[in-house]
Amino acid sequence: MAETQPVLASTATMVLSVHGPAGVVDLMVPGGVTAHDVAREYARQSGLDTIPLLQTALGQLISADRLLTDAGVESGDMVVAVTGLHRPRSVAHRPVRAGAEEPGPLSALACTAAALAAALAGLVATGIASGTTRLVVAGVLLLTGVLATLPVGSRARHRVVAAPAFGAAAALAYVGPQGYQTSGVVAACALTAAVVAAVGRAWAPGSDEVLSVWIVAASVVAGVTGLTVLTELDARVGWALLLVLATLGARLAPVFAIDVPDQALIEMELAVTAWSARDGVTGRRGRMIVPESAVKVLVASGTRMLTASSAAILVVVAVAVPLLMRTAVIDVDRIGARCLVLFAGAAMLMAARSYRHRAARALLRLAGLVCWGVLCAVVLRAASPGQQAAVVVAAVALGLVCVAAAVATGRGWRSVWWSRRAEVAEVVAGSFAIGAAVAATGLFRTLWEMSS
Repeated sequence: MAETQPVLASTATMVLSVHGPAGVVDLMVPGGVTAHDVAREYARQSGLDTIPLLQTALGQLISADRLLTDAGVESGDMVVAVTGLHRPRSVAHRPVRAGAEEPGPLSALACTAAALAAALAGLVATGIASGTTRLVVAGVLLLTGVLATLPVGSRARHRVVAAPAFGAAAALAYVGPQGYQTSGVVAACALTAAVVAAVGRAWAPGSDEVLSVWIVAASVVAGVTGLTVLTELDARVGWALLLVLATLGARLAPVFAIDVPDQALIEMELAVTAWSARDGVTGRRGRMIVPESAVKVLVASGTRMLTASSAAILVVVAVAVPLLMRTAVIDVDRIGARCLVLFAGAAMLMAARSYRHRAARALLRLAGLVCWGVLCAVVLRAASPGQQAAVVVAAVALGLVCVAAAVATGRGWRSVWWSRRAEVAEVVAGSFAIGAAVAATGLFRTLWEMSS
């Protein structure tokens, strides 16, 4: 991985003053512009026959394919144009590889293994009787998480992704065995993970969508579970609310992932106050066209955010669903919890169909299957042997029907007819999940007892 990460060409506009052999030219350029683009625009505006090289105000040469923001140039700075590079008829600069900063399969596997190892270490530490040993384990895990956030080394951006898991494991090793409520322990783990992620985010040289998802998801979990403890509500209220939020997050995550800044959508033919040094300058005033490299960077950013959001949903579901089923012991609450898990799993499975990224779609489908798997385990445990056999036969028959329907329809999910039916099914399942949460939290039973 390179030491710097490309910045989107659609970030804040920069105002530069270019000093060169043909005089001074003030330019307004996008934040993700390269030195080659600025030099080419300076040559065009000043009438030079050659494309100059760019230097910072201190005389440091800026590579032609390097982003100005990576070289430390900010809005309002001065750069120096030095002649010496012949201007060819057709400029074909080397494209920026948007995926160069992306973790590869091995890096992603290593981060996942490190996070799982940290969680396992924290869980094992809860069974240690010695308080001093648990304190040492928690200190080692926390120190490892803090050191992992340091922006040192070529793999710093990969390593920092697993750092919050070490913070959460440290809190689990220290707080878990002390007899606190499960909601309080989860709140402490989530809050520690959010703090470690915030430290890593503060030291990151550029934007990091994975750490942002860590901060938001951990803060929401800490807020919900913490308020449950402070208000002395039953623990199932927090788990039901987290499951509902995860269901809604599966639908809302793509909205944030595909958010495109307005500066990437401005039609410069209608603007008379500024021009841009982006690719393909044509027309009387100049037409702003977003370069292909910027689009790749934007897509990569949305991919990271979508994948991280799906992983966060899977973790929340894996924690909240078993705890919800365990804490819902009263008949009415138990029925509501089972219905909530059933409809939440269905909503997630339906929402996954709209995801085009394979990893995010697989994670979201796994979250839905976790809901149904836990529900099936609970139902089978409470059923009689005859009922268990009936449930197994019904599940196998339903699976064969689904396989036959999938083979028959082929790519039918992508047709308009199937898409509309799936959209309706997703909305219905989500609505039923929210309605079942009223019963799962005990609110329906409380109102019933008050009126009876």
